[in-house]
Amino acid sequence: MSDTTTLPPDADAPDEVMWQGRFITTRKRGRWEYVSRARGIRAAVILAIDAEDHVILVDQYRVPLGKRCIELPAGLVGDHEDSADEDAMVAAARELEEETGYRAGRMENLGEFFSSPGMVSESFTLFRAHDLVKTGEGGGVDSEDIVVHRVPLAGIEQAIADWRAEGYAMDVKLLMLLGARLLG
Repeated sequence: MSDTTTLPPDADAPDEVMWQGRFITTRKRGRWEYVSRARGIRAAVILAIDAEDHVILVDQYRVPLGKRCIELPAGLVGDHEDSADEDAMVAAARELEEETGYRAGRMENLGEFFSSPGMVSESFTLFRAHDLVKTGEGGGVDSEDIVVHRVPLAGIEQAIADWRAEGYAMDVKLLMLLGARLLG
C-alpha cells in the first residue's frame, strides 16, 4: 500500500466475534459486518478441462440459495481437526476425485482469489487440473448429492443459458469460462 492511501476509520476498529459455528464466524469491525471461515479453514477450487476440451462442472443443492447450483468442483481445506494443516493442493486433488470421479495427473496453482470481499473474508486457491483420468462416478461423500457435468467449452455459454432457464443458480466462478465471450 502506498503512503498516500488513507485507511477508512473502520480499518483500525477492533474485530468482534458476533457468533461462531463449526464452519463460519460472523464478525463486526466498526460499522462493517462480515463472515469469515472458522478455525482458519480455506477453500480450494478446481478448473478441470479434459483432453477433449470439456470442462468438468458439478451441481448440488445449496441451502442458502434454495436451489441447485452449477459450480466448478471445490472443497474445504483443513476442515477436519485432524487435517488443519492440510496442503491446499492435496485437498484440491482429493476434492476433484471425490466430487467428479476424475484424478488429475498434475495440479497447477493459479493463485488466491476473494469471491465477495465486501461481505466475506474467505479466499480460495484456484487450481488447474491437468492430465485428467476418469476413476469413478464422483458424486461426493456422505449426502452431498453432487451431479457431475462434462460440458464442451465451445458450448459452455449455451449450457449455462439452458441451466438458468431450468432454474439453476450459477456460481460466480463460472465467469472465468465466459470471460472472453463477455469481453467480446
